[in-house]
Amino acid sequence: MALRRLARAPACSSSSSSSFRRSFSVVAPPAAESSSPSPSPSPSYLARHLLDEFSRPRASRDADRLRRLAAHLTAPAVESVLVSLPSWRHALDFFSWAEEQPGFRHSCYSFNAMASLLPPHQSAHLDRLASKALAAGCPMTPGALGFLLRCLGAAGLPNTAVLVFDGARTRLSCTPNSYTFNCLLDALAKAGHADDAETRLQEMVATCGDGSVDKYTLTSLLQCYCNAGCPDGANGVFQRMSQRGWVDEHVLTMLAVAFSKWGKVDQAVELLGRMEALGMRPSEKTLSVLVHGFVKQCRVDKAIEMFDKMATYGFVANLSMYSVLIEGLCMDKEIGKAVKLFEEMKNSEVAPDVRLLKKMVEAFCYEGDFSIVGPFINENAAQLKPSDVIALYNVILEGLVNHGQVEVAYQLLTSMLCGVHEISEGSAVGAHVIDIGQDVKPNSESFNIVVCGLCKVKKLDDALALIKDMVDIGCKGKLLMFNDLIYELCSLDRLDEGYKLFNQMKDLRVVPSEFTYNSLFYGICRRKDPNGALDLLRKMRTNGHKPWIKNCTEMVQQLCFSGRITEALGFLEEMLKTGFLPDIVTYSAAMNGLCKAGEVDNALGLFRDISAKYYLPDVVAHNILINGFRISGKLNEAQKIMEEMLEKGLFPSIITYNLMIDVWCKSGNIGKAVNCLNKMFGEEESPTIVTYTSLIDGLCSAGRPDEAIVLWHKMSDKGCAPNKIAYTAFVNGLSKCGRVETALTYYDEMLTKGFELDTFSCLYFINVLISNGNSTKGCELLKEVLQKDMAQSDDLKIVGLVNKAVGELSKDERTSPDISILVEKGLISRAQTMHKKDGKN
Repeated sequence: MALRRLARAPACSSSSSSSFRRSFSVVAPPAAESSSPSPSPSPSYLARHLLDEFSRPRASRDADRLRRLAAHLTAPAVESVLVSLPSWRHALDFFSWAEEQPGFRHSCYSFNAMASLLPPHQSAHLDRLASKALAAGCPMTPGALGFLLRCLGAAGLPNTAVLVFDGARTRLSCTPNSYTFNCLLDALAKAGHADDAETRLQEMVATCGDGSVDKYTLTSLLQCYCNAGCPDGANGVFQRMSQRGWVDEHVLTMLAVAFSKWGKVDQAVELLGRMEALGMRPSEKTLSVLVHGFVKQCRVDKAIEMFDKMATYGFVANLSMYSVLIEGLCMDKEIGKAVKLFEEMKNSEVAPDVRLLKKMVEAFCYEGDFSIVGPFINENAAQLKPSDVIALYNVILEGLVNHGQVEVAYQLLTSMLCGVHEISEGSAVGAHVIDIGQDVKPNSESFNIVVCGLCKVKKLDDALALIKDMVDIGCKGKLLMFNDLIYELCSLDRLDEGYKLFNQMKDLRVVPSEFTYNSLFYGICRRKDPNGALDLLRKMRTNGHKPWIKNCTEMVQQLCFSGRITEALGFLEEMLKTGFLPDIVTYSAAMNGLCKAGEVDNALGLFRDISAKYYLPDVVAHNILINGFRISGKLNEAQKIMEEMLEKGLFPSIITYNLMIDVWCKSGNIGKAVNCLNKMFGEEESPTIVTYTSLIDGLCSAGRPDEAIVLWHKMSDKGCAPNKIAYTAFVNGLSKCGRVETALTYYDEMLTKGFELDTFSCLYFINVLISNGNSTKGCELLKEVLQKDMAQSDDLKIVGLVNKAVGELSKDERTSPDISILVEKGLISRAQTMHKKDGKN
């Protein structure tokens, strides 16, 4: 039968199916239905009536008639009906019906007929069909098996093909031959399963002998390596084929295309040369792939060589080929060459499309060649639709914005709105070069580009004016422009205008995004308006948007900084009621506000509440509490928080260590502070200048100046350079310990580093020097302080230190003349006045 020949063939074509339909159409029907039909109707009679029933919708089929026909169902009739039905869906319906009929069994030919009708995208049906063939134990010939394997390979089912092949002997009563192996290799090649293909090739040699491997076998293997992206494997197969003389035009083309896709374009060109040396003619596809490959590698010069070679073979370049070359030249900044090739394309009567024109305009704009953009558009856009022309204008607008010429972009857009046909003379895009067509009006993208550009340069009033113009001409606008403008308005505390624009968005049916809402939320937070923020949060909840944590934290911080702690806590509580759980960062901001307000116990209460209900507080939250207790003088409580943090498995940060070192130093536990520093070194944490400063000050306060000096030098050795605060603490600390001369040495070093003591610390140091017998140095420093006018202060402590120093220096014969001069110059008269106001003599 013709169908059996079809099933044995390596492929099934639509022409074969149509031939079957023609064969059925010439069968003459019987004169009339007999009340006692023949017990064995002819195959043509059976096929015709089955075809008639299964060409109808399922609901209109005659069940009794089908039952009578099923009693005489044969495999040849089924095969004939399958290839004659109007679609694969009808065929699959009939195939399934037939397999359910008592006494009927599908043959390998009916299985293959069904397989040939299933389109590649219906691979699931083909997969089930192959599984049915195996489950049914349908006997198959090697030809039928090979055909089914090819169908599976074409549908992208290599694993199913392997499963069917491996079950051929035991379940399909079929011994694979070289043709069957080739079909399996072809299925594996299409999927790029190179390792499996090599294994099957060895199995083929072992089963069928070396002679079974032919040109088609190795061609499939070569295709497999090409599809798998294995250049070395492909080269190996190519060498084997070369040695046997099996290299032909198809093989060379396949390999050249693969090398080009792999980026090995030079090797592809070598293969092309080999083809030409052998008198073979490369195909248009091969040369086209090489052109694309060179352009992809940014080697446009080589791509043009391939392009010229195409012309020598008589291939006519199309728009796609010209486009890839011109775009490649534009990317290489070879604008002149791109224009020349563009003109050559037009001379060849290949019309540019809007995509290519946009690429050219983009290239001109990128180079800042705005003066030639107008003539280019006028010359080439005559045949374009108005929407395509405005797309070109939008490229100009974007180019101007990207070049920082937002004002010119604004001018161009307003000219388009007003119907002005030319840009005014002297503009950045050239004088009278852009003629704006009367039927070309800006679209939403035009406004989007310019409004976003105006937002970047903070020209928000111009942007708002453009929004009004946009609405007047019936444009809807884009979400991005509204978001940018609302954000900038809220950043400049123009919240009311932001809300007005927000409402306008809804009128235009532009759906606000999470960014839109959070921009407004940010503006409300800056105004410290918790009620307004909560109202907006409820709307966000309704629309499925979440508030950004940074905005919630900003609200809490702003309220706390303003002393509105109760409102900050109320805001957090209302957020929970609205359905949003504040982040630990937001809660930490509230805790920090409470600590700064001196309400550290309430901060601890909030901390406990968070721990019990919502989060495990992080290191930052613990640090806030430690610092709060440290500042309030509750040093034991600070240490308890530190111990609690360690019990939770949290690792202290540098800030934690710094805080605790300060706590231990202030509480007199200098040993713990030193141990903490050693622990930091052990954990490869790098102590900061704050760490060293706290510990040096603590050592001095504990009367251990020698250790403080050692630590000072260790700090420098570790590459931690001292700053003004560190020097101040060190000099003051040494002074308190009676190491005045040593303190003076470091004071001089401090000055050489460009640091100076603050007024109070300097006056304290002066008095220490005087009391330790160094009146000369004390007087010298006092003169420097007074001459810098640093003592002209209402701070009674500073005034007191000045007067104390003056009093002691006046008693010393070595310095009393200098003090008299200072008095005559009036440098200490204010200090004395302040001293009298304080009620002292």
